[in-house]
Amino acid sequence: MAAALERKLYRVIDFFDPYPKQQNFYDAGIGFKERLLMAGTQLGKTYAGAFEVACHLTGEYPDWWLGKRYERPVKGWAVGLTSLVTRDVSQKYLCGEPGVVANFGTGMIPRERFVDKPSMARGVTDAFDTIQVEHRTGGVVDGVSVLRFKSCEQGREKLQGESIDFAWIDEEPRPEEYFEIVARTTATKGMVFMTFTPLKGMSVVVKRFLDKEVPSGHVTRMTINDARHIHPDERAAIIAGYAEHEREARVNGTPMLGSGLIFPFSDEQLREATLMEVPPHWFKIWGIDFGIGHAFGAVLMAFDRDTDVDHVVHTIKMKGANAMLHAKAMKAVAENVPVAWPQDGHQHDKGSGRQLSGQYKAEGLRMLDTHAKWADGSNNVEPGIMEMYNRMATGKLKVAGHLSDWFEERKLYHRKDGVIVKAWDDLMDPTRYAMMMRRHAKQVLLGSGKPRREGGQIASGVDFDVFA
Repeated sequence: MAAALERKLYRVIDFFDPYPKQQNFYDAGIGFKERLLMAGTQLGKTYAGAFEVACHLTGEYPDWWLGKRYERPVKGWAVGLTSLVTRDVSQKYLCGEPGVVANFGTGMIPRERFVDKPSMARGVTDAFDTIQVEHRTGGVVDGVSVLRFKSCEQGREKLQGESIDFAWIDEEPRPEEYFEIVARTTATKGMVFMTFTPLKGMSVVVKRFLDKEVPSGHVTRMTINDARHIHPDERAAIIAGYAEHEREARVNGTPMLGSGLIFPFSDEQLREATLMEVPPHWFKIWGIDFGIGHAFGAVLMAFDRDTDVDHVVHTIKMKGANAMLHAKAMKAVAENVPVAWPQDGHQHDKGSGRQLSGQYKAEGLRMLDTHAKWADGSNNVEPGIMEMYNRMATGKLKVAGHLSDWFEERKLYHRKDGVIVKAWDDLMDPTRYAMMMRRHAKQVLLGSGKPRREGGQIASGVDFDVFA
């Protein structure tokens, strides 16, 4: 029992069991140089980062580990915003409670793996500057990994000079410090991974990952629903305890957009269980955005007139494809459903000279005769935004829970200086077009191929089903 207790205290690394999102974050290390675990507050992001650091320093990887491995001793950095925060967070999670001798070795790094005493930093009591950790390959000199504790308050100049295998950054750094740290890993072909809550909003660093500005970047989003240590009964109280303008960031790891957020509702207000079968008496309509200069987006909406509720039941988002592939994907889901499209569908393709909406009609889609507009003939954006907002607020717009792309866009859809930012709208705009043209929705069965009416036939001389 004494041995078991000592192991529990001084080999915390043996007892770590990752949540699925933490596992996803680790797995991405095999193919991405830059990674971000963007999570809410107290959900386990720092714990996850400390575990990875301990694995690289010691060379002790669990059987379930699919991420990057180092089969040799490494040199790395643990970086915080300030020296004090670095001591109280990164150092604590890796080495144990600062200043308490008996607790040294109760962090993620096993106590027996420490080589010699840590060298102390200047200016902050009980803060470490450098620690040496025995790598499983052994050796007094060649078998020792080195980790230095750094802080962004030291400035970019203090982060220059040294080449490292990896850097763990806990909390969001400024762009100049981040890019300098990335540069430290270039010569070694190393990696940088970060764990933070995006309280700075759509910053340069966050946009680098969300906009996929570099192919070597990967982001994992972790919400309060992904944290198993928080009981479902406790979540409502925790959420209520956060300031409203910070709630999405602290609960769902969504970049804080403040008053600029257009649809400031929680996922729980909009989400519904995925329908195994959409009732045939509901009225269906597609809304599409052709993707001129951005991704193609399509939203399938079903309207239940009995309850006056719109249901977003399917979405499609594609980059780099053409009308034929877009139409094929839509027809596989709902071939005979009317399609609402934006005004730019009147444009003609420079190559073929054919009207854009006509290309989709030629591929077998049931395109409406004119672009999306209100019953009075107008097609202003703001009335559509207000219609969506009001229906979300009153529970009249529901979205299938598996449509993660739709929920992601909704959280990022915002204004700047009163103007809607034309980004993250590949599915928001199609949703609006479908709502604008809801009066043209039809009661049709979903799936590919035109359904037959039971017990009836199409009249002689008529080449279409007048009831479809």
